Amino acid sequence: MATIRVILVIFCFTAFGRDTVPVGNILADDVQRRKHLLSYAQLQIGVREASGNNDGKAVEMYLQTVGLKKGPPWCAAFVSWVFQQAGYSKPRTAWSPALFGPKVKSKEIIPGNLFGIWMVPLNRIGHVGLIESRQGHWIMTIEGNTNLAGGREGDGVYRKRRAIKSIHQFSDWLPPLEVVP
Repeated sequence: MATIRVILVIFCFTAFGRDTVPVGNILADDVQRRKHLLSYAQLQIGVREASGNNDGKAVEMYLQTVGLKKGPPWCAAFVSWVFQQAGYSKPRTAWSPALFGPKVKSKEIIPGNLFGIWMVPLNRIGHVGLIESRQGHWIMTIEGNTNLAGGREGDGVYRKRRAIKSIHQFSDWLPPLEVVP
């Protein structure tokens, strides 16, 4: 089995050349754009609703990104706002399940990807946020419309620590990097 792998590696190296795909640069570029995206979310940590009714200057700004006024839950609007600030045209939704379609579904638990929490009473993903980092069986997140307890109807933007096993799905909304030979 090991012999087959070695032969396959030699074949790929010979057939495609070592300079065809600059993997190191792609990885570095991807890390940088994920850091750039998260920098906008990090600046919002500590934002709080004005009255606890999904309102306040910043919350209304997040909701405006998806065409809504104060009042509705805003975790998905916060995610959309972060992507807009970082220069991306998508996603733009206030509906958290829409952030986990087949085209963006991911198994990767990496910074900048989204996480979705399943809410049994709703029978759907009912809360979303951004992954900031992974720490073993835990993720550090930045999420809007949550609270110290981690609820989906919260009062602000928080950095949270969540067990990976509590996450229903992950998605990656960053467009693929172009590979230029």
